Amino acid sequence: MGAEFKGTDITVGKKCKLRSGVKLITYGGHISIGDNCTVNPYTILYGQGGLEIGDGVRIAAHTTIVPANHIFDDPDTYIYKQGETREGIVIGDDVWIGAGCQILDGVTIGEGSVIGAGSVVTESVPAYSVAVGSPARVIKSRLKQ
Repeated sequence: MGAEFKGTDITVGKKCKLRSGVKLITYGGHISIGDNCTVNPYTILYGQGGLEIGDGVRIAAHTTIVPANHIFDDPDTYIYKQGETREGIVIGDDVWIGAGCQILDGVTIGEGSVIGAGSVVTESVPAYSVAVGSPARVIKSRLKQ
């Protein structure tokens, strides 16, 4: 069993490995994966608001990346009737995303960053940072001081 593709606007670069159980689902948006990337088993990549993944990215198993979010501001209206945001997600080159992470709409993960296993990324992460937790917080820089 290989990766499953649903949608027409999906681009996968050269020398990428999409492991068994990976799903790429555009829902009318687009997904672009750079060269030399690995997406490990049972990861789901959605494309509603656009998903851009750079070169040399590693995404561990059971991660979900969702470039959309429900609007839920009006308690008198059913959530499903309030629409959604579609800001998109950008993941820079040479990023490592640990197992079981959730990457949510509107974030950019800067080049060379590491996202610790189980993290929920709700805000952008600067380049060469290590971020962990729920919600994910930057705990250190990978740059030499």
